[in-house]
Amino acid sequence: MASRLCLFGLLMFSISMALASDHSPLQDFCVADTKGQVLVNGLACKDPKLAEANDFFFSGLHLPGNTSNAVGSRVTPVTATQLPGLNTLGISLVRIDYAPWGLNPPHTHPRATEILTVIEGSLEVGFVTSNPENRQITKVLQKGDVFVFPVGLIHYQRNVGSGNVVAIAALSSQNPGVITIANAVFGSKPDIASDILVKAFQLDKNVVTDLQSWF
Repeated sequence: MASRLCLFGLLMFSISMALASDHSPLQDFCVADTKGQVLVNGLACKDPKLAEANDFFFSGLHLPGNTSNAVGSRVTPVTATQLPGLNTLGISLVRIDYAPWGLNPPHTHPRATEILTVIEGSLEVGFVTSNPENRQITKVLQKGDVFVFPVGLIHYQRNVGSGNVVAIAALSSQNPGVITIANAVFGSKPDIASDILVKAFQLDKNVVTDLQSWF
C-alpha cells in the first residue's frame, strides 16, 4: 500500500511539474511566423524548410537600456517576439539596467520562474511567499551572484550602489508575462472602484484617487 501511495505521489508530482512550464515541442523547432493570422496558444510556425540562422539570432544585449524614467530601470526582453526561434522552446531572456538606486518594482511573472545573474554592481533582490505567511526573502547580490524567483511570486530588484547595475535573467517560458503590482492595481482600465481599493489597502479615499491619477 505504501509503495502504491509513493508511486501515486511521484506520478502527481511529475504531472504538476509538466504543467508548470510551457508545453514541450513536438518538432526540432517552430520558428514563429509573426505575420501569421492563425491564433494558437503561442505563435504559429513558419515552414521549417524556410528557417535560417537569423531566426535563431538576436543582437543588442550589449547595449545599455535607457533608465531615465520614474523607477530608474529598463528591461530589454528577448522573447519569441524578438527572437522567433524561441517559439515553443519554453525559455526567454532579459537584460535589466538599473540607474543608481533604480528599482525594478514589485511584479510577478504568471508563467515563469526567473533566474537572475548580476553582471555588474550591487543589487538588492527579494520575493514574498504566498498567503498566509507573506514572508519576504531578500539578499544583496554582487557581481557574479545568482538568485532565483519562483514562478508567480511577487519579487523586485533595487540598485543599492552609486553606480549602474546590469543583470541578465532567464525565464522558463517563451512568454513569461509580467504584472507590475502598482500598475495593475492603481492603473487598470477602467479603474478598479475606489471603495474596493480603500478597503483592501486601508487607505483614505483621497490617497487612492491620487494614486489612480498617477498611474
